[in-house]
Amino acid sequence: MLPQFMKLVEEAKKDVKEIDVQELRRMLPQGGFTLIDVREPQEVMRGKINGAVPIPRGVLESQIDQATSNFDEPIVLYCASGNRSALAAQSLKKMGFTNVSSLIGGWKAWMESGGG
Repeated sequence: MLPQFMKLVEEAKKDVKEIDVQELRRMLPQGGFTLIDVREPQEVMRGKINGAVPIPRGVLESQIDQATSNFDEPIVLYCASGNRSALAAQSLKKMGFTNVSSLIGGWKAWMESGGG
């Protein structure tokens, strides 16, 4: 990956909350949050976490209202590896969403932990 991209991702990760797969697994049965898959449609076709709303990273800001318009509702974002979702979380935070987090390791970490 480009060093500039990774620098941007590292800055975003300093600015946003990250959760791990175990924490997401604890949250899922309780609900009360919106889970958003920011991968591209061709990636989502290979599978997604149950209950996730697919909104590609490139249109997230303009389509977030399809998932939630509650600026205080918890939102968890994930992508393939946790980089795009960190950037997406930072962007939503800048838009005024107050409780946004990114899944560490993304879809890859989810599948490595057994999927489901």
